[in-house]
Amino acid sequence: MLSIRQCNKGFSLLEVMIALAIVAIAMVSLLGLSNRSILVQGKIQKLTRATLLAQQLMSEQEAGTRTTQLGWEPQEEEFGEPFDDFRWQISYQDTLISQVKQVTVVVLWGDTDKNEQVQLVSFLPVGVAK
Repeated sequence: MLSIRQCNKGFSLLEVMIALAIVAIAMVSLLGLSNRSILVQGKIQKLTRATLLAQQLMSEQEAGTRTTQLGWEPQEEEFGEPFDDFRWQISYQDTLISQVKQVTVVVLWGDTDKNEQVQLVSFLPVGVAK
């Protein structure tokens, strides 16, 4: 004959409730983590776009397409489609060597209070025919 203790091989209500609470806490944590990763992914995409746009502007500076047209004056403008939320600034500073200028390219986006920007600095020769 079987005793009462051997017949009860299932889970008690308390054990099931504790297991469900653990699963619920894990699910809430995973959902919060996925939302956070979506936000971080958006920021990384904007940072990558801004870096590529800054590199493009710096390449144009090195090729002389902008400096020959506009001289060594600071420039500021917005990008066109599809980069409407990005804007750029280019500034020039003299260096200790008179034939070399320091060029700073800044690509900005988003709210100005958050200071979201990418900045590239390079040195270009002055007055060299290309």
